[in-house]
Parts: sequence; structure tokens; C-alpha cells
Amino acid sequence: MLAIKSKPVLIFFVFLLIFPLSGCLSPRVSQSEVSLSVNLIVDGNSQKINAASGSKIQQVLDSTGLKLGNLDEVEPPTYTVVSDGLTIKVTRGREELEVKQVTLPYKQLKINNESMPEKTPPILLIEGKTGKAEITYRRVFQDNVEIRYSEVKIVTLDAPVDQVMMFGTQSSLTPLLIPGKLVYISSGNAYLMESSTANRILLVTGTDSAGRVLNDLDGRVLQLSKDGTWLLYTRKSTKNAEVEINTLWALNIDNPKAKPIDLKTPNIIHFADWDPTTISALRVLYSTVEPRSAPPGWQANNDLYRMVVGTNGNLGVREKIIDANTGGLYGWWGTDYTWSPSGNLLAYSRPDGIGLVSFKNKNLLPLMSITPLQTRSDWALIPGLGWGADGQTLYMVSHAPPPGLINPEESPNFDLSALSLDSNAKVRIVQQSGMFAYPTGSSARQIGLQRSYYVAYLQALAPIQSGTSGYELVIMDRDGSNRRTVFPDPGLPGLDPQTSMWAPAPLSYEEGDYLALIYQGNLWLVDAATGLSHQVTGDGLIQKITWK
Repeated sequence: MLAIKSKPVLIFFVFLLIFPLSGCLSPRVSQSEVSLSVNLIVDGNSQKINAASGSKIQQVLDSTGLKLGNLDEVEPPTYTVVSDGLTIKVTRGREELEVKQVTLPYKQLKINNESMPEKTPPILLIEGKTGKAEITYRRVFQDNVEIRYSEVKIVTLDAPVDQVMMFGTQSSLTPLLIPGKLVYISSGNAYLMESSTANRILLVTGTDSAGRVLNDLDGRVLQLSKDGTWLLYTRKSTKNAEVEINTLWALNIDNPKAKPIDLKTPNIIHFADWDPTTISALRVLYSTVEPRSAPPGWQANNDLYRMVVGTNGNLGVREKIIDANTGGLYGWWGTDYTWSPSGNLLAYSRPDGIGLVSFKNKNLLPLMSITPLQTRSDWALIPGLGWGADGQTLYMVSHAPPPGLINPEESPNFDLSALSLDSNAKVRIVQQSGMFAYPTGSSARQIGLQRSYYVAYLQALAPIQSGTSGYELVIMDRDGSNRRTVFPDPGLPGLDPQTSMWAPAPLSYEEGDYLALIYQGNLWLVDAATGLSHQVTGDGLIQKITWK
């Protein structure tokens, strides 16, 4: 009975406790009811606007119905939460496109002609012509004030035609009588010297379909046929280098009216030459690469092809001699090939060895392995390889063992060695010659009581740093004896790496054969017997030479 009576009393007691507390609470006010005042500046006007506390600037702008363009700018940013007294500034932006036609100037190109005397007035080969282009400009405004003016597109309506002038560069250097035909590339053009160094004829200057002179012989290949009638050379491609690096061409230099023949053979980096074994027909051997965007710009195929070239320009069949292959260690760089003096043997050289090409079995016959050079760069070393006049001796650069515990592939030591095909004996002839010795044998001649020949090679001035060292030209007997430095004079800068060219025949008034080489961009002839040297050109632009 007591429990039943206590329940209403308890409820009433709780009610008395709650009622006074609820009477003490303040009345709730919604946050959105608190109004803030902000200042909005837009389109040159300033106005006060009420904004709910906690709202963002974008919400304030939306409440006014203000529309923003793509180039309009708001300060502070639209995601900023407003505060009382905040100033919001809207800067109006817009853009305009303006199209103008402009004149494109032409370039003035200069061709040096070694067959013209220096003081000869220049000859206008191609008259320059200005072009026309349509340029689209973008103008950007903020509050009607221009803040940016930039070019966004150019369309060439008429391409300009470059003006080409030919200047004579034949200096007053003493002319020399020379045997055979000496062809060289200067400033991207091929020239011929015959009988005398004073007789210089411009053979090849590349032109495009519009007749513009390109000066585009790249010097990768420059070879005269065995009889000196035909010239084989490469030109830079007009296509993107990642698609086509260069192209192979031929020209009959005995016919003044002959036109260059495009052999339709692209991407020749290391080797292309005439087949010396053919008499009635012209045949060309070549090896190709595949263009790449990464250094060095190609991946070698290490292949070998032979093709027939008609004197009328018709191209015959292409015979595959060596299939594309990896080329051994560092074979991505490529393989080079060298004909023996008689033309009955073709030797190959690649970063890890040398050997012969078997035309019968269509494969390679290794003769000697060479420790490849680890350059830790985007190039590889193809050992220099040259034949002796007997056609049975190969002279090559071999990678010598390193001092101490250095990796053999990183050894800085390079020797000049000889390999006899008769006995298969290998002999080290010159120690520490340097990596770019490039040996080459003279034609056979009477030396003392026997018929023999000389060997020319480059000796590094700093053998341990032969990759960057200058070189001097050294002549020696076939067995390495009687070595003598013939060029340049002591104290002068060294030669750049190159293969010197022996004269095809001796001159009666000279004691020894001539050697042609490039020094500081000029062609020089050196008497192998006396060491007397003669500067032949003076333009400083010689790139490559060949002599038959």
C-alpha cells in the first residue's frame, strides 16, 4: 500500500526539479539568422551585401545572381568563409583572338667553293624570296586592361626561299701534283682534286625538290670505286631522324652531265663500299641500322647486303650476305668492314672481335676475340682494322690487360697488333698506341733489297687517356721497326682520330708515298719518307676524304 502511494509523489518531485532549470535556459537562435555585412566590388561598382554567418564567398556571389566567366578572378578565393566587413573583389577577364599576316624573311646561305679563287666575286646561285605566314595572337584583358599578348598559332602560307651565294675559298697555297683522284667533303659538299691540288671541281651539292641547296653530305660514307669512276656517299635524310637517318647515293664523276642516283638504301652508319671484285657491273655492299629516339640514335643490324647498280641508274637485286644479328657484346653500336688490297677478302671488326666474311657460306669467320671497351656511355669502340699490302696481314687495335684489379673491359691500355692469316700468329707491334690508332698499309713498293710496304697509324699523345687525347701520325715498316713520327711538328696540337689515306701511286719526284689527312679542318699531304707536310686547303671545313 505504501509503494502505490509513493509513485505519484516521486513523479511530482522530479517535475519540480526540472521546471526551474528549464526556465533558466536562454532561447536558441539559428546560426543562419546572424547577418554579416560584406563589401562586393565588381564591374567598377562597390556595394554592401548581407551574408549569413558561416557561408562561403561562392554562396554570397550566388545569392546576388552574379555570374562568373572562365577568366574572371575572385579575391579572396571563392572557398573562403566570409567574415564581417570582408571585401570581395571580382576582376572581370576576357580574351580575344587576333589574326595577322606577316612576311617571313629568307636566310642567306654561304657555300664555299674550293675551285674558285678567294678574291673571285661571289656568285648568286639561288635568289632569295620572302614568304608569308598567318599568325594568330591571343589577347587577354582584365577589367578591360590588356595584360597579355601572345602567339598561339602560325600557319605558313608561302615558304621563303633561302638565298644561296657561292664564295671562292681557293687560297694561294702552293699547288702539288698528285696521283689519281682525291675526293673530299667540305661543308656538306663533295669536291674532286685530280692531277693537281689546284684543280678542284665541285662534284656534289645536295638540293631538294624546290632547288634549295642543302649542303647535306653527312660524311658517314665517301668511297671511290676501284677505277675512280664512281663515287658512293651518304646524305642526311629530309625525314624525321627517328624514321630515317640518311640515304645512300652514287654518282659517275667522269660524266659532267651525270645526275646523282638515289640507291633507295637508308640508314647507313658504319659501312658501304663498292665491290672491287666486279669489272663489268657495279655492285655495292652495305650494312644498315634501325633508327632510335634514344642515344646514339640507332640500333645496329650488323647485317651485310650486296646490290647491283646499273650505270643508267636502275637498281638490281639485293643479295643478303649476313643476316641481321646481335653483333656480340655492345653489338648495338655496329660492325665495320674493310676490303683487302686485292679485293678477295672482306674483314669485319666489331666491339668484341675481328674476322672474315665468307661469301660462299654467308657467315662470319671469327679470327680473334677482343675484350670490348666498357665506355659507360652511349657509344662503343669498334677496333681500328687495316690490311697490309700482302693481303695476308691484318693490323688491329687490341684491348690490353689493365693494371691491378681493374675490370678488363675498363682497361685504359690499347696496343697495335698484327695477325698473320698464313700462320694465324698474333704479334704485338706497338704498346700503348691508344684506342684510335687506325692502322693502314701503303701499297707494296721496293724498300731496300725487298718488296715490302709501310704501315701508318695514330699514336696517342696521352695513351692512358687515349679516348680524349690528341694523336700524332707515325710511319713504320710492316714488322713495326723504323718507327718515326711525321706529323704534326712537335709542340703543335695533335690530330683528331681518323684513318689517313695513302696515295694510290708514288710520285717520281718524291721519296715516299703521300698520306692525306685532316688537321684542324684542313686537308694536308705528308711525304711518308721525309715527313715534309703540305697544307692543301684553308677553309677549315673538311669532313672526310677518299683517294683512288
